[in-house]
Amino acid sequence: MRKKFDKAFKAKVAIAAIKENKTIQELAKEYDIHPNQISQWKKQLSDGAADLFERPNKKDPEIKKAEEKKDMLLKTVGEMKIENDFLKKKYLQSLDCPTATGKSPSSGSQI
Repeated sequence: MRKKFDKAFKAKVAIAAIKENKTIQELAKEYDIHPNQISQWKKQLSDGAADLFERPNKKDPEIKKAEEKKDMLLKTVGEMKIENDFLKKKYLQSLDCPTATGKSPSSGSQI
């Protein structure tokens, strides 16, 4: 059965490994973990350390590009809806439809 370790424990062991006060073998015996696991956590900590200092509001370029595309598409859809509504209104006016011109059914010509 595999052991499950919480992130706080993993961080504690990885920091101990980075400090190098003890060897990986000594840490493995102390925490009853395979040395390869400690090495893997140490590497993950080293690789991910720079992300801790990243500004939280800075976005990945791909995410930013996708959001810009979404905004452009929403703008286009909005413009098309306005154009569609305008054309419907003009079409109904050309038919002399009372709902488009604001006339009551009795004041206009018959359809």
